[in-house]
Amino acid sequence: MRTVIRQGFAALAGLSMIGAAPPPVAPDVPSPSRRVTDGEATPAACAPLGYDLTRGQRPVPTAMPLARNPGIAPPPPPSPVSPPPPRLQVRPPTTTANAPPPPIALPIQPTKKEDRVEYMGPPVIVPGPPPPPAPPAPSRPAVITTDASGRVTSIDGAVVTGGRIVRPAPVPGQIVPPPVDTERYPDARPNPVKRTATDPVSTFSIDVDTAAYANVRRFLRGGTPPPRDAVRVEELINYFDYGYAAPTSASEPFAVSTTVAAAPWASGRQIVHVGLQGYELPTGQRKPLNLTFLVDVSGSMGSPDKLDLAKRAMNLAIDRLRPQDTLAVTYYAEGAGTTLAPTPGTDKLRMRCAVASLYASGGTAGATGMTNAYDQAQASFARDKVNRILMFTDGDFNVGVTDNKRLEDYVAEKRGTGIYLSVYGFGRGNYQDARMQAISQAGNGVAAYINDLEEARRQFGDRFDRGAFPIADDVKIQVEFNPARVAEYRLIGYETRLLNEEDFNNDRVDAGEVGSGASVTAVYEITPVGGPTQMSERRYGSARPEAAPAARGNELGFIKVRYKLPGQPTSRLIEQPIRNPGSAASTQPPEATRWALAVAAFGQKLRADPWLAPDYGWTQILDQAQGARGDDPYGERAEFVQLIRAAQGLPERRAP
Repeated sequence: MRTVIRQGFAALAGLSMIGAAPPPVAPDVPSPSRRVTDGEATPAACAPLGYDLTRGQRPVPTAMPLARNPGIAPPPPPSPVSPPPPRLQVRPPTTTANAPPPPIALPIQPTKKEDRVEYMGPPVIVPGPPPPPAPPAPSRPAVITTDASGRVTSIDGAVVTGGRIVRPAPVPGQIVPPPVDTERYPDARPNPVKRTATDPVSTFSIDVDTAAYANVRRFLRGGTPPPRDAVRVEELINYFDYGYAAPTSASEPFAVSTTVAAAPWASGRQIVHVGLQGYELPTGQRKPLNLTFLVDVSGSMGSPDKLDLAKRAMNLAIDRLRPQDTLAVTYYAEGAGTTLAPTPGTDKLRMRCAVASLYASGGTAGATGMTNAYDQAQASFARDKVNRILMFTDGDFNVGVTDNKRLEDYVAEKRGTGIYLSVYGFGRGNYQDARMQAISQAGNGVAAYINDLEEARRQFGDRFDRGAFPIADDVKIQVEFNPARVAEYRLIGYETRLLNEEDFNNDRVDAGEVGSGASVTAVYEITPVGGPTQMSERRYGSARPEAAPAARGNELGFIKVRYKLPGQPTSRLIEQPIRNPGSAASTQPPEATRWALAVAAFGQKLRADPWLAPDYGWTQILDQAQGARGDDPYGERAEFVQLIRAAQGLPERRAP
């Protein structure tokens, strides 16, 4: 009897399944096996995907929960940076079956008193009634004025500074706000000279960022010397490839090379050139990418050199995505939202439409945008993926949490979950370099500045892999100089990356990340024992050079590199001596060293480094660079030579 009953229930269940419709498939999460769809993001191509590019507004598609991987806990409540204020209300339009998911609205933290910008006074109103409409004027040459040095100062009454129009020509009755430059850079004085007998150890976190070089180039092309704090010499040096010998195994992902040469700018002193070459991952060893674009679409991004350029950069990144990769696109202004949930790399047209739908308006709630981006990254998170947020911004936050330290702490906490963050800066006038440096360093990511399409191609072309696929985390360098051979030394650059000696062996101290095939360069200036020291002899000093151990007499120093393989908690160590068997340094070092010295001199000269000899000027720097250009397939060294020439004709910057 029981058997008959069971068979009856089974028959009824079978009949019900025959009449049931299959469960709906979410249109925004295509199957990885689906063929690749790509093309230009035109209004006609994007409309069937739910993106109306003709309306000039972000799409607000159908609600759909984020796809999650099994076994991954849901993301934490939004905005851990601050207490949750009232939620931003977003009214969805009438939905359709094929519409993508809606933006995720996150809370907005009201601006605090201490976060408000300084009052700049009332706007200047040019008196006079508005002019009557006039017929189109006949074409005429623009009225251009220049100063004594030939630089353009105005075009048809519009004020030009640094190669850009900073204030348009006044129109009667028009409100003309006073020009304000709010760019901010980390405050870092050049490293001091250290006495080897009492302070022989130098420790720092590596830096593979290149933002300072592109930003300095922007100033020089505009006819203006860069602010001194904008010139981070190590980022200028690390912009170039030096052809160091490469390691052969991912298990020990670094090869260390050292060269000792005569200092071109200081007679009697020497240069220790340290090169660290990273392992280049073969294609088959590159993990799937789980990328999230975090795009600043506030009103400050509404210019061609900001959001428009950022969109072109994002499309270059989309070009490089593989079928196994995923991408989400998020944005923030007064609030935050999502135009694309995590989507496989096969659906590139949908990605391009999501990017094309972005437009600039409103305030800048960067912290709110971060919480949303981390939620999206968590939705497609996996330990066997590279989980990374790419932030596109000018760094100008003015809504909610704006304190650099609080943002840095939040990003550092998220770094511990395995989601890293890189920052790409755009624009001028309000570029917040200090904030971007703090965020990217805390997020184990790179910081780059994109001033034109060519730099975008560089960052998101072949070099994209260096920022996308990590080979080592928390990379630190420590150099101990031999007091029997070296009287004094100074590290050129890395002022914002210095560590204490005890930090080197502490695996809990954060340091820099290195990507596939990337290299790191460090340059020390040293004074040999008996050479022209820059510090006076101490009357009561007990640690004199002659008291130093004479063992290993051909060693100038000893270099250590500590690193962690990605995802591992325990660091590994590489060690090797810095040798110079003879007493004299080479006056004809390898081309790589000569080029590094030219770039180091250029950076020191731009920031008026007090340790650079005053008689070592632009002519000597130009000769040094011209003699070390070598093979230059992409024209990067030729461009640098032109930057030297541009700097040579500029007056010294006196304003901060």
